[in-house]
Amino acid sequence: MSKTTVFHNIAPVFAADSRVLLLGTMPSPQSRRQGFYYGHPQNRFWPTLAAVFDAPAPALDDIPAKRRLLLDNRLALWDVLAACEIAGAADGSIADPRPNDIAGLLRQTEISRVFCTGRKAWQLYQKFCAAACGIEAVCLPSTSPANRRVSDAELLAAYRQIKQALL
Repeated sequence: MSKTTVFHNIAPVFAADSRVLLLGTMPSPQSRRQGFYYGHPQNRFWPTLAAVFDAPAPALDDIPAKRRLLLDNRLALWDVLAACEIAGAADGSIADPRPNDIAGLLRQTEISRVFCTGRKAWQLYQKFCAAACGIEAVCLPSTSPANRRVSDAELLAAYRQIKQALL
């Protein structure tokens, strides 16, 4: 599959009282078409996050419910990259990465903890954002359908750290 230059087209989700930031790498082709994060039907992000907060899992196309799940729990959601070259949704193929202004988002919130939803997001945050942000990020397992090495139970256990960070 050939690489194409992709520009991030989804606004970050946050409020002034957001306390935890969840960062992915770059929206997948399906997420970009849907206009919201983690839009692939087999991605485990939304069911996992809902389970962490004892909430009903939002339907795939219910963007308002997804926003409520985030904002009701003082979570912010964005991606590390503003643009890159990528083949499909394969994080391993990323070239010419250009970061979003994560530090600028942090200045508008109460965020004190950052969690990256996969190793590539974490690596890119470390390289481009950590110094300016002054917050060490926690690397969580990817919820991508390509990451079936991690069971649903292991994923849920790892993502429970998000709720602990809010206590």
